[in-house]
Amino acid sequence: MPPRASKRKTAPPNSSSVTSSDGRSVLSKTKTKGLGKIDRLFNSYANSSSGVIDPDGIEALCSDLGVDHTDVRILMFAWKLRAAKQGFFTQDEWRTGMKALGVDSLSKLKKALPELQIEVGKPSNYEDFYTYAFRYCLTEEKQKSLDIESICELLNLVLGAQYRTQVDSLIEYLKVQSDYKVINLDQWKSFLRFFQEISFPDLGNYDSDLAWPLILDNFVEWMREKHS
Repeated sequence: MPPRASKRKTAPPNSSSVTSSDGRSVLSKTKTKGLGKIDRLFNSYANSSSGVIDPDGIEALCSDLGVDHTDVRILMFAWKLRAAKQGFFTQDEWRTGMKALGVDSLSKLKKALPELQIEVGKPSNYEDFYTYAFRYCLTEEKQKSLDIESICELLNLVLGAQYRTQVDSLIEYLKVQSDYKVINLDQWKSFLRFFQEISFPDLGNYDSDLAWPLILDNFVEWMREKHS
Protein backbone atom coordinates (compact mmCIF):
# COMPACT_ATOMS: atom_id res chain seq x y z
CA MET A 1 0.00 0.00 0.00
CA PRO A 2 1.82 2.76 -0.52
CA PRO A 3 0.31 5.83 -1.98
CA ARG A 4 3.62 7.67 -1.33
CA ALA A 5 5.62 5.19 -3.35
CA SER A 6 3.00 5.33 -6.06
CA LYS A 7 3.26 9.10 -6.25
CA ARG A 8 7.03 8.91 -6.64
CA LYS A 9 6.70 6.42 -9.45
CA THR A 10 4.17 8.54 -11.38
CA ALA A 11 5.92 11.87 -10.90
CA PRO A 12 6.62 13.71 -14.17
CA PRO A 13 10.08 13.30 -15.74
CA ASN A 14 11.12 16.84 -14.91
CA SER A 15 10.26 16.37 -11.24
CA SER A 16 13.10 17.22 -8.87
CA SER A 17 12.42 13.99 -7.00
CA VAL A 18 13.09 11.98 -10.16
CA THR A 19 16.25 13.96 -10.83
CA SER A 20 17.40 13.31 -7.30
CA SER A 21 16.58 9.64 -7.60
CA ASP A 22 18.40 9.40 -10.93
CA GLY A 23 21.41 11.13 -9.43
CA ARG A 24 21.56 8.62 -6.63
CA SER A 25 21.20 5.80 -9.11
CA VAL A 26 24.15 7.01 -11.17
CA LEU A 27 26.19 7.51 -8.02
CA SER A 28 25.23 4.05 -6.83
CA LYS A 29 26.35 2.50 -10.12
CA THR A 30 29.68 4.32 -9.91
CA LYS A 31 30.22 3.13 -6.34
CA THR A 32 29.26 -0.41 -7.29
CA LYS A 33 31.74 -0.39 -10.17
CA GLY A 34 34.53 0.83 -7.88
CA LEU A 35 33.61 -1.74 -5.25
CA GLY A 36 33.60 -4.43 -7.91
CA LYS A 37 37.25 -3.75 -8.76
CA ILE A 38 38.15 -3.75 -5.05
CA ASP A 39 36.32 -7.05 -4.56
CA ARG A 40 37.92 -8.66 -7.60
CA LEU A 41 41.36 -7.75 -6.29
CA PHE A 42 40.38 -9.16 -2.89
CA ASN A 43 39.17 -12.41 -4.46
CA SER A 44 42.45 -12.82 -6.34
CA TYR A 45 44.22 -13.22 -2.98
CA ALA A 46 41.45 -14.67 -0.81
CA ASN A 47 41.26 -18.33 0.18
CA SER A 48 38.26 -19.70 -1.74
CA SER A 49 37.30 -21.95 1.16
CA SER A 50 37.44 -19.43 4.02
CA GLY A 51 36.58 -16.31 2.04
CA VAL A 52 39.37 -14.30 3.67
CA ILE A 53 42.91 -13.37 2.73
CA ASP A 54 45.06 -15.66 4.89
CA PRO A 55 48.84 -15.67 5.49
CA ASP A 56 49.47 -17.32 2.10
CA GLY A 57 47.36 -14.66 0.41
CA ILE A 58 49.15 -11.87 2.23
CA GLU A 59 52.50 -13.32 1.19
CA ALA A 60 51.31 -13.44 -2.45
CA LEU A 61 50.10 -9.83 -2.16
CA CYS A 62 53.47 -8.74 -0.75
CA SER A 63 55.26 -10.52 -3.58
CA ASP A 64 53.14 -8.71 -6.16
CA LEU A 65 53.70 -5.39 -4.38
CA GLY A 66 57.44 -6.01 -4.35
CA VAL A 67 57.75 -5.77 -0.56
CA ASP A 68 58.76 -8.29 2.07
CA HIS A 69 55.93 -9.61 4.26
CA THR A 70 57.92 -8.34 7.28
CA ASP A 71 58.05 -4.80 5.86
CA VAL A 72 56.56 -2.26 8.30
CA ARG A 73 54.38 -0.91 5.48
CA ILE A 74 52.40 -4.15 5.49
CA LEU A 75 51.67 -3.58 9.17
CA MET A 76 50.66 -0.02 8.26
CA PHE A 77 48.35 -1.43 5.60
CA ALA A 78 46.79 -3.73 8.20
CA TRP A 79 46.30 -0.66 10.42
CA LYS A 80 44.53 1.13 7.57
CA LEU A 81 42.28 -1.89 7.11
CA ARG A 82 41.75 -2.04 10.89
CA ALA A 83 42.45 -5.76 10.52
CA ALA A 84 41.42 -7.53 13.72
CA LYS A 85 43.34 -10.79 13.35
CA GLN A 86 47.03 -11.05 12.59
CA GLY A 87 47.70 -12.56 9.17
CA PHE A 88 44.09 -12.34 7.96
CA PHE A 89 42.12 -9.70 6.04
CA THR A 90 38.33 -10.01 5.76
CA GLN A 91 36.44 -8.63 2.78
CA ASP A 92 34.88 -5.86 4.89
CA GLU A 93 38.30 -4.87 6.25
CA TRP A 94 39.70 -4.89 2.72
CA ARG A 95 36.90 -2.69 1.42
CA THR A 96 37.27 -0.26 4.31
CA GLY A 97 41.02 0.12 3.88
CA MET A 98 41.07 0.30 0.10
CA LYS A 99 38.32 2.94 0.07
CA ALA A 100 40.15 4.92 2.76
CA LEU A 101 43.30 4.80 0.64
CA GLY A 102 41.32 5.69 -2.48
CA VAL A 103 42.70 2.75 -4.47
CA ASP A 104 41.11 -0.12 -6.38
CA SER A 105 44.04 -1.84 -8.09
CA LEU A 106 47.40 -3.37 -7.29
CA SER A 107 49.32 -0.62 -9.10
CA LYS A 108 47.47 2.09 -7.19
CA LEU A 109 48.03 0.29 -3.90
CA LYS A 110 51.75 0.06 -4.62
CA LYS A 111 51.88 3.81 -5.26
CA ALA A 112 49.87 4.48 -2.09
CA LEU A 113 52.32 2.72 0.27
CA PRO A 114 54.82 5.63 0.51
CA GLU A 115 51.91 8.01 1.16
CA LEU A 116 50.60 5.65 3.83
CA GLN A 117 54.01 5.70 5.50
CA ILE A 118 53.86 9.51 5.63
CA GLU A 119 50.31 9.38 7.01
CA VAL A 120 51.27 6.97 9.80
CA GLY A 121 54.29 9.14 10.66
CA LYS A 122 52.11 12.10 11.58
CA PRO A 123 51.98 12.61 15.36
CA SER A 124 48.17 12.49 15.27
CA ASN A 125 48.30 8.95 13.83
CA TYR A 126 51.53 7.44 15.09
CA GLU A 127 50.48 6.63 18.65
CA ASP A 128 47.33 4.94 17.34
CA PHE A 129 49.41 2.88 14.90
CA TYR A 130 51.93 2.03 17.64
CA THR A 131 49.15 0.81 19.95
CA TYR A 132 47.49 -1.08 17.09
CA ALA A 133 50.77 -2.87 16.29
CA PHE A 134 50.79 -4.37 19.80
CA ARG A 135 47.13 -5.40 19.73
CA TYR A 136 47.48 -6.87 16.22
CA CYS A 137 50.08 -9.28 17.57
CA LEU A 138 47.75 -10.64 20.27
CA THR A 139 46.77 -13.86 18.55
CA GLU A 140 45.01 -15.71 21.40
CA GLU A 141 41.62 -14.94 22.90
CA LYS A 142 41.91 -12.81 26.07
CA GLN A 143 45.68 -12.49 25.52
CA LYS A 144 46.93 -9.22 27.05
CA SER A 145 50.72 -9.47 26.81
CA LEU A 146 53.47 -10.44 24.39
CA ASP A 147 56.57 -12.50 25.08
CA ILE A 148 59.95 -10.77 25.10
CA GLU A 149 61.05 -12.20 21.76
CA SER A 150 57.94 -10.86 20.01
CA ILE A 151 58.36 -7.48 21.71
CA CYS A 152 61.95 -7.23 20.50
CA GLU A 153 60.90 -8.00 16.92
CA LEU A 154 58.06 -5.47 17.12
CA LEU A 155 60.28 -2.76 18.59
CA ASN A 156 62.73 -3.26 15.77
CA LEU A 157 59.95 -3.14 13.18
CA VAL A 158 57.98 -0.10 14.34
CA LEU A 159 60.63 2.01 16.09
CA GLY A 160 63.94 0.87 14.65
CA ALA A 161 64.01 3.45 11.86
CA GLN A 162 63.36 6.45 14.16
CA TYR A 163 65.16 5.38 17.34
CA ARG A 164 67.86 2.95 16.24
CA THR A 165 70.25 3.45 19.19
CA GLN A 166 67.52 3.40 21.84
CA VAL A 167 65.85 0.33 20.32
CA ASP A 168 69.13 -1.59 20.14
CA SER A 169 69.89 -0.83 23.79
CA LEU A 170 66.41 -1.70 25.03
CA ILE A 171 66.39 -4.95 23.05
CA GLU A 172 69.79 -5.86 24.49
CA TYR A 173 68.47 -5.22 28.00
CA LEU A 174 65.23 -7.15 27.45
CA LYS A 175 67.20 -10.17 26.27
CA VAL A 176 69.59 -10.27 29.24
CA GLN A 177 67.16 -9.38 32.06
CA SER A 178 65.23 -12.14 33.83
CA ASP A 179 62.54 -10.19 35.71
CA TYR A 180 60.04 -10.00 32.85
CA LYS A 181 58.92 -12.77 30.54
CA VAL A 182 56.10 -10.76 28.91
CA ILE A 183 55.23 -7.11 28.25
CA ASN A 184 51.74 -5.61 28.55
CA LEU A 185 50.19 -2.72 26.62
CA ASP A 186 50.92 -0.07 29.28
CA GLN A 187 54.60 -1.02 29.32
CA TRP A 188 54.63 -1.04 25.52
CA LYS A 189 53.17 2.49 25.39
CA SER A 190 55.73 3.67 27.95
CA PHE A 191 58.59 2.59 25.63
CA LEU A 192 57.45 5.06 22.98
CA ARG A 193 57.03 7.88 25.51
CA PHE A 194 60.49 7.11 26.90
CA PHE A 195 62.08 7.32 23.44
CA GLN A 196 60.24 10.57 22.72
CA GLU A 197 60.98 12.33 26.01
CA ILE A 198 64.25 11.05 27.48
CA SER A 199 67.65 12.22 26.25
CA PHE A 200 69.77 9.32 25.11
CA PRO A 201 72.23 7.84 25.90
CA ASP A 202 72.95 10.13 28.88
CA LEU A 203 69.38 9.72 30.30
CA GLY A 204 69.96 13.01 32.13
CA ASN A 205 66.28 13.97 32.32
CA TYR A 206 65.00 10.60 33.48
CA ASP A 207 63.33 10.85 36.90
CA SER A 208 62.40 7.54 38.49
CA ASP A 209 60.06 9.37 40.88
CA LEU A 210 57.78 10.15 37.95
CA ALA A 211 55.21 7.71 36.61
CA TRP A 212 57.53 5.37 34.71
CA PRO A 213 57.00 1.60 34.95
CA LEU A 214 59.52 -0.38 36.98
CA ILE A 215 60.89 -2.08 33.87
CA LEU A 216 62.17 1.30 32.63
CA ASP A 217 63.64 2.15 36.04
CA ASN A 218 65.55 -1.13 35.77
CA PHE A 219 66.58 -0.40 32.19
CA VAL A 220 67.93 3.03 33.12
CA GLU A 221 69.83 1.56 36.06
CA TRP A 222 71.28 -1.11 33.76
CA MET A 223 72.30 1.53 31.21
CA ARG A 224 74.01 3.71 33.82
CA GLU A 225 75.93 0.77 35.24
CA LYS A 226 76.95 -0.29 31.75
CA HIS A 227 78.34 3.16 30.92
CA SER A 228 79.78 4.04 34.34
